[in-house]
Amino acid sequence: MNIIEDIKEQYKLGGVAQKIIFWNVGIFVIPLVFLGILSLFNISFSYLDFFVLNSNFEKFITKPWSLISYGFFHQDFLHLIFNMISLYFFSQLFKTFFTEKQLIDVYFSGLIFSGIVFIISSYLFPAFSSHAILLGASGAIMTILMATTIYSPHFNVRLLLLGNVKLWHITLAFIILNFIQLSSTNSRGHIAHLGGALFGYLYIKQMRQGKNIALPFNDWYNKLFKMLSPNKNKTTFKKVYKNNNVNHTNNLTPSKSTEQKKIDDILDKISAAGYDSLTKEEKEFLFNSKP
Repeated sequence: MNIIEDIKEQYKLGGVAQKIIFWNVGIFVIPLVFLGILSLFNISFSYLDFFVLNSNFEKFITKPWSLISYGFFHQDFLHLIFNMISLYFFSQLFKTFFTEKQLIDVYFSGLIFSGIVFIISSYLFPAFSSHAILLGASGAIMTILMATTIYSPHFNVRLLLLGNVKLWHITLAFIILNFIQLSSTNSRGHIAHLGGALFGYLYIKQMRQGKNIALPFNDWYNKLFKMLSPNKNKTTFKKVYKNNNVNHTNNLTPSKSTEQKKIDDILDKISAAGYDSLTKEEKEFLFNSKP
């Protein structure tokens, strides 16, 4: 029972990425357990067809939910492990510059965009004469990676054995690998990955022009998974300071507003002249601030 309680506690305390990882692992493991038990009675059935994304539009339209559900199912254990490690690592980089709400919106928007690119590619390229299925979170993960890279390409990432590496070097390696693997049996899967990267690029480019092209998934995600409680933090502040004579909550507002204004000014400068135009102090301030 202690293990179950520990898992519950980790789930409650974890951030967006950690909760998505919990759901991915659970959705992968639990069905396998049930299928293992049913096999003892010579009972077998396929459940994946109900959730994976089919490139045949006529089949997809009968399962529109598959445009999201495919991202929670993986081909095998190695596929799951690689994606979840990548999701955790790249989401931490993303949250260096953005909020958890933005992570939710961008992740699921990238998942949908990747799926749409997957379906369209099946009708666009002659090499894809037969239809295929798509599963896995790779497209959404590529969205997170590309968005972070376009926002801060020269951000230093410390890798085991390699030491400090520029973020754009890592992203370029992933992009090249996906192009190389277009000739593999999973070519349309790699098309979807590139579609996710494209959405991450467009998201940042549009954000710098004051436009948000990500779909509003935050409220939907909160209701479905009960993973965030925005009102809880507000209640905590009121509870801590309600008996004090000084209104600490009001005192926090100008400071927060000033910090946000400085962040906005830096973002405008990046949009106009690029990241390299920032001073050392501005880069440090941006690195240590979370919008």
